[in-house]
Amino acid sequence: MLMIRLFRTGKKKQPSYKVVVTDKRNAPARGRFVEEVGTYNPLTKEVAFKKDRVAHWLQVGAQASDTVHNLLIQNKVIEGEKRKMAFKKKEEARVEEAPKETAPEDKPAEETPKPAEPAKEEVPADEEKPEEAPQEEVPTEKPAPEQKPEEVEVPVEEKPAEPEAQPEETVQS
Repeated sequence: MLMIRLFRTGKKKQPSYKVVVTDKRNAPARGRFVEEVGTYNPLTKEVAFKKDRVAHWLQVGAQASDTVHNLLIQNKVIEGEKRKMAFKKKEEARVEEAPKETAPEDKPAEETPKPAEPAKEEVPADEEKPEEAPQEEVPTEKPAPEQKPEEVEVPVEEKPAEPEAQPEETVQS
């Protein structure tokens, strides 16, 4: 099966592509393609096609790759809808992975969570609670880590050795 696809040329980090017609099973390396039908430079967004040759190969039965198909539609060589690409762009993937709620940058990263407030009881309108004094906010700071006293070597007093027990002499009379 014939494919109209991109063949990369150019230096490292300076890509440019040839749009070629090749057999799907073979990579178009080293000129092993049927015909060159255009060029594409993604850095300058410059695209050039041989419209009559592209139309010929599409009529013969060649299939365009997703990228080439979208380029052909964008440059009005063929009509139709663009195909969805099989990959996600890096920016879109980052946006989807990011959590919905993000912490503001001015907050410290390791802030202790505030204790949960107790649930307020619903009081019927006829029963009134006495007004409570507003509570002052207490800053939540991390307590200073406890410092362990430095270990000091205490000399161990040597006890004098106990004299060995001597057998008592028995007196015989």
